[in-house]
This record gives sequence, C-alpha cells and structure tokens, in this order.
Amino acid sequence: MGLWPYWLGFVLCSVGVLYGGSRLSRHADVIAERTGLGRVWVGVALMGTITSLPELATGLSSVLVFDAPDIAAGDVLGSCMANLLILVLLDALCKGPLLAQVHTGHVLTGAFGVLLLGVVLASVFVGPRQAALGWMSPSSLLVLLLYFLAMRALFFYEQRAMAALKRLKLYPEQSLREAVRGYVLNALVVVAAATALPYLGKTLAEATGLGQTFMGSIFIAVSTSLPELVVSLAALRLQALDLAVGNLLGSNLFNMGILAVDDFFYFQGPLMSAIEQGHVLTALTAMMMTAVVITGITYRAQQKRRPLAWDSMSLLMLYLVNMLALYALRG
Repeated sequence: MGLWPYWLGFVLCSVGVLYGGSRLSRHADVIAERTGLGRVWVGVALMGTITSLPELATGLSSVLVFDAPDIAAGDVLGSCMANLLILVLLDALCKGPLLAQVHTGHVLTGAFGVLLLGVVLASVFVGPRQAALGWMSPSSLLVLLLYFLAMRALFFYEQRAMAALKRLKLYPEQSLREAVRGYVLNALVVVAAATALPYLGKTLAEATGLGQTFMGSIFIAVSTSLPELVVSLAALRLQALDLAVGNLLGSNLFNMGILAVDDFFYFQGPLMSAIEQGHVLTALTAMMMTAVVITGITYRAQQKRRPLAWDSMSLLMLYLVNMLALYALRG
C-alpha cells in the first residue's frame, strides 16, 4: 500500500486544523470584543492561546496515547520557529518594514519568550542528569510560573499603553451566544484533527527515516501553526498589525506552557529527560529568532530596499539553517 495513505491523512488533518483553527480564532475575537477584553490583550494572550490549541492537542496525544515525546517537544519548539517565520510573509506583504510599524510593547512579550525558551533549553541540555520532581522536570513548574507572571505583566502593561485600541468594533452582526457556539464546535474540529497528527507523524518518521525530532519540528510544527498563519493574514488585511504580531508572540509564550503540560501528563518520567538533544538546537534557534524580532521592533528601520527587511531576512536564514541542521542530525 505504501505511505501515501499516511501522507494523505496528514494533509487532511492539516486542513482540518487550518479550517477549524481559523474559524475558532474569529469566534474568539468576537468573544473578546463582546466581553470588552480588547484586541491588544487578545493578540498577546487570548488569540495566541487559542491558535495554539492544535499544539496542545498534538502534545497531549503524543505523550498519553502514542508514546512519542520527541513529536510533542518538536511540535512545540518547531511551532515557535514557524510562528516567527510567518512574520517574514507578513513583512513581504506589508508596505515598509513590518516590525517598525508595531507597538514597542511587543518587546516585553518577546523578552518573556526568550526567558521561557531559555529555561526549556537549559532543561533539555541537562537531560537525564536533572533531578526529577515526582515524575516531572522542575523546569516545567518554573515555566508555568513564569508564563502566568508574563500574562499578568502583559495585561496591565497593555491596558495602560494601548487602551484606545479596545474601541475598535469589527463584528457588529454576531452575538456573544453565536460566537461561543461557533467557538466550541470549531474547537472540537481542531482537537480531532490535531490528535491524529502524532500517530501519522510517528509512522512517517519511522518509515522515511527522518526521525521524530525532524518530523515534529518541521512537518507537524508547520501544520499546527496554520491557524496562526490564517489569523495573521486576516489581521494584516484589517491593518491590525499589532494583533498579528501579538498573536504570534503570544502563541509562542503559550507553547512553552504546553510543553510543561505535556511533561505533567508524561508519566514515564521527566519529559525533558526523554527527548533527544537535537531539540536544544531548535530551542536555541527560536531564542535567536525572537531576539531578532525584539531588535527589529526596537531599531525600527525606516525603509526596506528589498522585498524583505533585514530582520525578516535574518529570520528566514535562521529557520533554513535550523531545518538543514535538524535534517543532518536526524535519527
């Protein structure tokens, strides 16, 4: 029969994640508008959380059902890189440098992202040598603590700095009840599609020899980042650049929380001790890409002489180098 049924299933699941995730994000935006949370907070926290639902479903099914810890870790860390790669596409479609046009408050989100990635990187690097806290890695508790502290700090910062954007109304025709109903239905679609991805990814990794680390960090990570892509493109069409960038950086913060949750449900021992050392490279690349974003927002280049600004070119090069390195280290 060959591998084509598995590749077909992988594509169909990715389409399911794309369809459900994009509609889920819209309904969540309506909920935020009707409840008065505002789009700045939505972009940084709520939208980032919601568009990371595929990573959550994929990670939990990886550790609970399919015993594929490298798929779980690769999906989360690879999604962080894939989310930042979306900024390259947005920059190519945007007039002028993208990062020079967004609010400097996103630097705070990026800084927290670097901090959380650093904790994860150190834990993966230590690996089996680290002490276990029950069946978990102590770093997972630290990640969760830092995540909630980041959300609290970002909420109060954005409330002070960008409260004016909360007055923007985009969905006058949809009620809160309709939005909640649509949210629940599309969440089920996303969970169902994303749950099957670890099985398909693990099977393809073994059959093709690509390895779980490469498969999770590249193929599955890209498929579970499709909702972020759809949301960001929609925000770009609305000229809501802060929503787009906040969604991507906020999603990366939530991804670190997902890795801690995966560790909690991986009962065979600390997740960070069970995964391959190749994930250190992915975490380091994600940190470097986030640092480039912070630099681009702070430097605020006035023009771009090519289709891409210098920061977007740097993001693209880092992603490609990481992909080639993971392929060379596959196993």
